Amino acid sequence: MRCVLNRFFSGTCVLALALFVAGSANAQTFNGFYVGGYAGGAKGNSDAFTSTIFSPTGYFALSSVPAIAAAGHQPLSPRGFNGGGQAGYNLQRGHWVLGVEADFGSMRIMDDFNSTALYPCCAPTNFTVTQTVKSSWLITARPRIGLAGGSWMVYGTGGVAMTNFDYSENFIDTFATAHESAATSSTLTGWTGGGGVEFRLGSGSRWSVKAEYLFADFGTGVKVTSTNLTAFTPPISFPTNIFSHQADLTAHLFRSGINYRF
Repeated sequence: MRCVLNRFFSGTCVLALALFVAGSANAQTFNGFYVGGYAGGAKGNSDAFTSTIFSPTGYFALSSVPAIAAAGHQPLSPRGFNGGGQAGYNLQRGHWVLGVEADFGSMRIMDDFNSTALYPCCAPTNFTVTQTVKSSWLITARPRIGLAGGSWMVYGTGGVAMTNFDYSENFIDTFATAHESAATSSTLTGWTGGGGVEFRLGSGSRWSVKAEYLFADFGTGVKVTSTNLTAFTPPISFPTNIFSHQADLTAHLFRSGINYRF
């Protein structure tokens, strides 16, 4: 009888120990739903273009058209802050982690660029083209695949990104106080991809921290035309000098974050 009881209690202890070890091991995984926040910097790139056409009834000399196109090709580098909230779910099997994550937050980046050039026909008079781009928010939705070891995980991620994009342009000259302007706003959808590393904060902790890099490409960006060129005093309109404008956007996102798992 004593032998049976000893075996029973011994088996119970082994089972309890096994369950404890399994629970501790599971506490070190990245399984489950989580929410958190992130913050960091953003560096964008935007190729902006402004050009016009020649018209026999227009304002510009024929030689002015390529000069305006050359000055109107401007590289912009909007920079600023990105930060917000995120939520996701992970499923870990062994060392492999499969998951999905979505985030929404601020991406406040802005830049402007101006070029001044002489009119080939009419030096020393000149013209100036100024273009501005900015964005204020960002949404991404991305699958993730990771490789975990103990309390850390490295992962790659890629998916869909959305942002708002504001573009404006202004043209002036010193020949006859010419002026033209254009502006447009749009929601851009593109793709994003990158990777990062995530660490659990202690044994059994529900908290983790991460460092992440994402690249986002929002495609061809925005296009707009204008026919509001005026010159002289009082102003005379020259609608046949149609202006075309275009700007795109890509962004590099560097951010750190913290997550809480349920």
